[in-house]
Order: sequence, then C-alpha cells, then structure tokens
Amino acid sequence: MTERVAIIGAGPCGLAQLHAFEEARKQGATTPEVECFEKQSYWGGLWNYTWRTGLDEFGEPVHGSMYRYLWSNAPKELLEFADYSFDYHFGRAIPSFPPREVLYDYISGRAQKNDVGRFIQYNTAVRWVDNDTSGSGYEVTIEELNTGNSRTEYFDYVIVGTGHFSIPNVPEYPGFDRFPGRILHSHDFRDANEFVGKRLLVMGSSYSAEDIALQCKKYGSGPITISYRTSPMGFDWPDGIEEVPQLTQMSGSTAYFRDGSTREIDAIILCTGYQHSFPFMAEDLKLTTSNRLYPDNLYKGVFWLDDPNVMYLGMQDQYYTFTMFDAEAWLARDYIIGRFAMPGYTEREQDYRKWREYETQLDGAFDDIDFQADHIADMTQLTDYPAFDIDLTREMFKQWEEHKDENIVTYRDHYQFKSPVTGTTSTPHHTDWWYALDDRMTTYIGDGMQKTQSA
Repeated sequence: MTERVAIIGAGPCGLAQLHAFEEARKQGATTPEVECFEKQSYWGGLWNYTWRTGLDEFGEPVHGSMYRYLWSNAPKELLEFADYSFDYHFGRAIPSFPPREVLYDYISGRAQKNDVGRFIQYNTAVRWVDNDTSGSGYEVTIEELNTGNSRTEYFDYVIVGTGHFSIPNVPEYPGFDRFPGRILHSHDFRDANEFVGKRLLVMGSSYSAEDIALQCKKYGSGPITISYRTSPMGFDWPDGIEEVPQLTQMSGSTAYFRDGSTREIDAIILCTGYQHSFPFMAEDLKLTTSNRLYPDNLYKGVFWLDDPNVMYLGMQDQYYTFTMFDAEAWLARDYIIGRFAMPGYTEREQDYRKWREYETQLDGAFDDIDFQADHIADMTQLTDYPAFDIDLTREMFKQWEEHKDENIVTYRDHYQFKSPVTGTTSTPHHTDWWYALDDRMTTYIGDGMQKTQSA
C-alpha cells in the first residue's frame, strides 16, 4: 500500500519538500503519495505578496507579512538553491540584493521546472491534525475555503511548512487606547508611501525594525524614532532616524521613553516579532518554542522528538533561509523513503541535547552564522543534496554583517559576492539602493531580461 504524506503550506518550505520528492522520483526512487495544502490562492508563502491585511476574502487571517518595497536584506548568494542557480534562472549574473518580485520569480522558476503545483490544493486550510485511532498514522481535517466543504484524510506522515512569521506578537502599552494616530504591526505594513511626512515610532530592535525604519525614511517619512527594549541595534543611522530606550507610555500623541525623553508621534509600527502558532495541531504534536536557532523538541531541527513521523520545516531563527529549508526537506524526504535510518529515542535526544548545548555557547552574530552553517552541513552530509560551497557562504555572511556595521544605508550596494553554486560574481546595480524607488523586476534587471524559465 502506497504511503501518504501531508505537507502543510506551499511557501518556500513546502515547495522545497515537493521539489525534494520530485528529484528523488526522477532518479528512480519509489516516492509516496504527496498532498500539499495551501491556504492562499497560489504558492510562495510570505513571498506571495498581497495588499490585504487583517482577513482575506474567506475571512481567514492573512498569512502574508510581505510589504511592497521589500528588498533582500542579505546577498542572494546566501539563499541560492544548490540545484537551481540564479545564473540559470535569469540567464546571466544579476546584482546581489534583489527586490521581492525578483526573488518570488526565482522561487517560482524552480517550482515550475518540476511542475510541483500539481500536488498543491490551493484555498485549502488545514483545520486539525491528530493521531488516528489505530495509532499508526494521522487524521488531517481540511476545509476547502471557496466551497466551505470539509473532509478528513489519513496520512502516514505530516510535514508542517507554514513558517513562523505570520502570527504577530502585539504588545500593549499605557496610552495606546487613546493614541490619535495609527498603530499597526509590521505584519500589516504594506507601503511606505502611507507614512510620507509622518513622525514615526518604530518599536523593535531586529531586522523588521531596521528595514521598515530605513524604508520609510527612504520614501519620505520622518523624523523616525526606533525604541528598543534591551539593547539598540547601534547602526550609524542617516539623519532623521534615532534609537532610544523602551517606550513607557503614550499620552495623546506624546511618547515617553525610559530615558526620560519624549517625542511627538503620528503613527506607531510594532516590529515586535512573531509567535510560533499551530492551532491546527493536536497538543501532543504541537511545536511550542521561542524564536531560537535550535527549536524545542526537534531532532535535527526537523523531526518531532517523540514522533519523528511528524516534521517541521523552517522553524529556526534564520540567517540561512532557502538553503536550510532545502537541507531539511531532503532529510525529511530521505527518512520517509527509507534512505535515512531514524535512530531510537535515546540517540535522538542525545543529539538534540548536543546541539542545544552548542547553542548556549554562541556569542554574537558570527557565532550564530557558524552554528547555522554547521547545522546545514550536518543535515546535508546525511543526504545527496547537491554540493555547494558552504564555507564561502559563512565568509560572505560575515562580510555582509561588516558592511552593515560600516554603513546601514549602502550595504546593499556591494556586489563582490560570489555564487556558492557557480562561482559567478554578482554585477553592480545601476542605481544605489537609497535612490532606487522603483522595485519592479524589469527596472531592477532591465527590459531586455532573458530568463531560462518562463514565469
């Protein structure tokens, strides 16, 4: 009897998993029956940009946190698929820091190459996953959102690829209820032009706060105040952006901060992170973890410790993204098709504890990068994932961190990064990022662009 695999989500993680199975099938391996359930109307996960916020057309919480003018905040070479290079997709070298439309086109190109869309059921929400009554598989209850019809199917394996950047963490501060301006989480941020001329308070001290503050300033907001809870990001910000300690309260439009200073504010953007949330998973299968490099209760960062037939992809705090998702997907696939022998619980727990101990010894971004690179290398050496120069990626990640420290406005203008797949050096972009206000793919690459894969 053919085994069945449920994949929840058709974002970068789910697409990586579908691609991994297809690569094995093309090599002659016997692969299981695969069904992928995607709540949105097309693949891409967070990269599937939508103008919608709040609820979608079916009354479901909007998954996407993508905003209009997002550009990659790390070199594309650090997320390049080992078996599908940027050179191959675009037919030539391109700059290192693409806007979202370019990256979405790249993700879609590989998915189209293997026609993985035939396994995806769109506009389909997973409502509940639990052990079936026999104890040998899982009951997965789904709802077709455009019809309202529900059904329960049975699977031998469940792979959760929904990500963890869609359920916002929304704090409250005194005075929020009487603030006369707009308060929104970065999950609902879509267009910096909304805040032209506005005095902004951006709350947070990580990538979203950094990028949204810069983007809003780039498109005409200001002045912009960034408040941090524990420590500042500490960049040499351009004029019109400053960091201050944590907000204590709002009084009307006046913000009061822990250092005693005040600012007049027109709008507040909460860049306060996201929650790992899986309300569709039964309690004994549900991942509960903080945002960390090695999540709780996952062997190899993928397999549910107590039941490795349940797998989670992309649940780590991330430096690496697409590359890591691929490594996880290949390992999950090889376990399911019998190429990777799953050790017993004691050995799994010992391995898990070893990595958690390693995580406690990390001290700063460079250590974090090496940790995640080591984790990827650990997974890929267990599978036939195509070779790429992972040590080169470590080096480039650290160069990127140094470039940001040197100048937070110009770090995206660097172009000396080399592909870890082809060795090609990226090309300079025709316009410095600070002045590149048009993020369309044709503007970024040029109207004469010739791609290997049609979108």
